[in-house]
Formats: sequence, structure tokens, C-alpha cells
Amino acid sequence: MEKPKVRLYVDQPLGAGQAVALGAEAANYLFNVMRLGKGAGVALFNGRDGEWRAEVAEAGKRQGIAICQAQTAPQVMPPDLWLMFAPVKKERTAFIVEKAVELGVARLVPVATRHMNSERWRGDKQTAHAIEAAEQCGATFVPEVGDLQPLDRVLAGWPEGRVLYWADESLAQGSSMPAALVAGPAAILIGPEGGFSDEEKTRLRALPFVRPLSLGPRILRAETAALAAVVMWQTAVGDWR
Repeated sequence: MEKPKVRLYVDQPLGAGQAVALGAEAANYLFNVMRLGKGAGVALFNGRDGEWRAEVAEAGKRQGIAICQAQTAPQVMPPDLWLMFAPVKKERTAFIVEKAVELGVARLVPVATRHMNSERWRGDKQTAHAIEAAEQCGATFVPEVGDLQPLDRVLAGWPEGRVLYWADESLAQGSSMPAALVAGPAAILIGPEGGFSDEEKTRLRALPFVRPLSLGPRILRAETAALAAVVMWQTAVGDWR
């Protein structure tokens, strides 16, 4: 049986013989945009039950039904890695979210910092970007997208046992030794375009769970730094090994 080329995220249970309701947005995409009809195959995933091949049983302009037939991919969870970042301009924030999903992170944590140059954060929009990225890259998991919170609040409630790798741009000048990456629950912190304030740097350096991370000899833009740091972690101790 040929694997369907169209993948769709649905927030419904999936299993053999399970009927899946297709709402207006999904119906428009499948039947108007992709020109699928009754009897067409579509790959469905919900972030919990793996990927399933389903057949369209009903195809209407605003709704439809698909019936699950067989699992085509098991549920694969990413490593326990969070990406923390200060939102930047709209398109570049969407880029960070999209690429983080493709590279494999478990959670996206937006944080407000003193020099953050974008105070707008639409969690629903960024969740939509994350879902679309998972649909395109073949992932069976969609990372949780958190609410924007002040960095101080996130640090104050930091969970025990999780290492925070701070992408410290001062390490580009070789001011101190960078951290060694180790396996286990982790998070990566990327700063805003304007960098962290002196107060933020002082606090980060004082926290026992924070380890400074060098991203090379050049200062990177926020979205480049996010990708570089995730790739470094995944290659060293993640699921790219």
C-alpha cells in the first residue's frame, strides 16, 4: 500500500478503524487546495499515536470524515530538549519555531528579556507554524509552544535536574571556557538581537544549573544561534548520534 503524500495533524485519537472528523480548515486544505476526494489516502498524526494511513470516507466543502486503516510510522518522541529564546521580528520568529521542530526539540519556551526587540507573541500563530513544520518534515510529535514569560520568572521556577545551556556571546572572544554538553534533560537559551543585559548576565552566571555555551568565533544572529545550538546538542548527546 502506497504511503500517502499528504500529511495532516489532527487533535483526535488514531487507531485501526477509527473515524476522524475533518473540520472546515482540514476539509478546505484536503478537498479544495490538494484536490483530494472520497477514497483518497491521507496520512494523519496527532503527536501521540504515531502516523496512520486513512482513507477519505466523506468529502464535503466544509467537513469530511477519514477512516484510519493502518499505522505507517510509530510514535517517535524527540529528546528532552527545550529551546528558550527571546522573540524577534515576526518572520524570523516563525523561522526559529519551524526549524526547531525540524531539528527535534520537545518544547519551545519564549522569554521576555530586557533588550527584546519584539513584544508581540501570538502563541496560536506559533503553534500553527509548529504543526505545519511537523506535517512537512515527517515528524510524529509537535512541540509544546509556551506562553511568553519574563526570563526571571522562568529561571525562578527552574525544574531540578535540567541543565540550561546559555549561548553566551562573550565566549566568541574567548573570555572563558565553554560548557561541555552532557546527556539528560536540557534547555538552550538564546538571547535577543540586542544581547542580554548586564543584570541578566550576572544572574545567569550565578545560577548552578546554567552552563555557558560557545557557538564559535563569530557573534550570530538570534535565529542562526538557535539552529547552531540545537544542532550542536543533537549531534553531541541527542538523537543525531
